Amino acid sequence: MDPTSNPTKNLGGFRKNEDVKDAVSTYESYHTSFGGTVDDRKSFYADMVNKYYDLATSFYEFGWGESFHFAHQLHGETLREAIKRHEHYLGLKLQIGSSSKVLDLGCGVGGPLREIAEFTGATVTGLNNNEYQVNRGRQLCKQCGHGLKCNFVKADFMNIPFPDSSFDAAYQIEATCHAPDYVGVYKEILRVLKPGALFAGYEWCMTDKYDPMNEEHRRIKAEIELGNGLPDLNSTRGALHMLKKAGFEVLEEQDLILTAEVPWYEALSPARLGLSSFRTSFLGRFFTRNMVWFLELIGLAPKGSVRVSSFLERAADSLVIGGKMGIFTPMYFYKVRKPSVRMDE
Repeated sequence: MDPTSNPTKNLGGFRKNEDVKDAVSTYESYHTSFGGTVDDRKSFYADMVNKYYDLATSFYEFGWGESFHFAHQLHGETLREAIKRHEHYLGLKLQIGSSSKVLDLGCGVGGPLREIAEFTGATVTGLNNNEYQVNRGRQLCKQCGHGLKCNFVKADFMNIPFPDSSFDAAYQIEATCHAPDYVGVYKEILRVLKPGALFAGYEWCMTDKYDPMNEEHRRIKAEIELGNGLPDLNSTRGALHMLKKAGFEVLEEQDLILTAEVPWYEALSPARLGLSSFRTSFLGRFFTRNMVWFLELIGLAPKGSVRVSSFLERAADSLVIGGKMGIFTPMYFYKVRKPSVRMDE
């Protein structure tokens, strides 16, 4: 049984079942709701993010498929169609083709990587610091049978293991929000790009409507961070400032939620019921929650599975609330360029 039919399959990544409960407790302890701090999450971000994806990847595949991101959706589109168009949009913006060497930062199990490689013909290298996801991505690439020019490297995007000027383009989809230092990760991306190369991404951010003095706003932000393995969500203004500070030239930037015809959070709304959204509906959540509870009860799922399901569900609810309030966006789009000549020359 694979993760698309059982969300507890491979829960915990390569950990033994008896170690999963401790991993859940350690992960929770990093977060505000459990007494953790932003400094804790930034200091131990690699451990926190690895534990998060060890625990959450099977649930992601079960509920979302192989591309773990939201999408700019138009009326008449299915979510899957919107996700593919969202990925193609990046490929077009990066102006890449069959001769391009491209880096995917935080590639997950490689859903976007495979789609963009097939759409553009580019050679795409996926960078991911989670061993389970890297191995799962390689497995899925072998299964797809398209002969795509895709490969995976296990590494931290704060310390990218490639020489300077290695890539023709780079992108990230809802990934650098896991970084403990935004300027630091953007500088690393800048370093491995060739002069004049493009970098584009969709960043998770708090919008200008977010008020850090508002207790409800802070609670929603903390729940999103807990349920998604995030040290400290940036703002849209902050992201733009930090890209510039890292040395990029900003060519385009836009919060794509402002032009979407279907609100991005509709995909998570429990009130929505359809063939493509059953698993996130009230009925689908009820079914999943009780299936996980039963599997854990009889020992077919590791202890802690219900807790993982619970904090992911709480995060989904906070994402929906944050989206409806307009204080959070998962698709702040930017397209930036590494200067052709060093700024200090």
